[in-house]
Amino acid sequence: MRALGVHVDLGGRPVLRGVDLVARSGEVTAIVGPNGAGKSTLLSVLAGLVQPHAGTVEHADAASIAFVPQRSALSDRLPITVGELVAMGRWQHTGFWRPLSRADRAIVADALDTVGMTELRRRPVAELSGGQRQRALIAQGLAQQARLLLLDEPMSALDTSAREAVADAISRATAAGTAVVAVTHDLDALPAAASIVRLAPPEGDR
Repeated sequence: MRALGVHVDLGGRPVLRGVDLVARSGEVTAIVGPNGAGKSTLLSVLAGLVQPHAGTVEHADAASIAFVPQRSALSDRLPITVGELVAMGRWQHTGFWRPLSRADRAIVADALDTVGMTELRRRPVAELSGGQRQRALIAQGLAQQARLLLLDEPMSALDTSAREAVADAISRATAAGTAVVAVTHDLDALPAAASIVRLAPPEGDR
């Protein structure tokens, strides 16, 4: 996946100016910068959720992108279990109206195990802590088995054991050939990044 010269304005205000990014198979690309620098906006551009006003984003197949937002995107009122949430990651392959196959269920089980959530698979999502929600969302992204995995602050508010589980999950994804792009405030918490994109607020916002 490649982004070249990306410009984005939101609400008439410049957010991104001339950003370049290349995400390669089997590597981690980190996006860093202060609050207001447009990190999450850039991730949304890569996911196809925000269209740039200038520049290009090239990737082989939009269906091969898994976007994992921050845990705050998960509603307290979602009436499903952790296992059901993670199983939703298979919908783009099966359709939401079809039951999961044995192979799909094995993929879901592996994703839960990778982030250390197997024992919580029957717990309602509404009962999860913030860190558990983040891990459940990451497991859903892993279950998609996408070629490009986009993570928005995957280590935020996690304790040490949860950080280790998420770092291991990222390492497994890259070992399987997935390109990972992660927004982070803590580079040391991520597996070693092959490249780092450093963003700064546009001139008028500094």
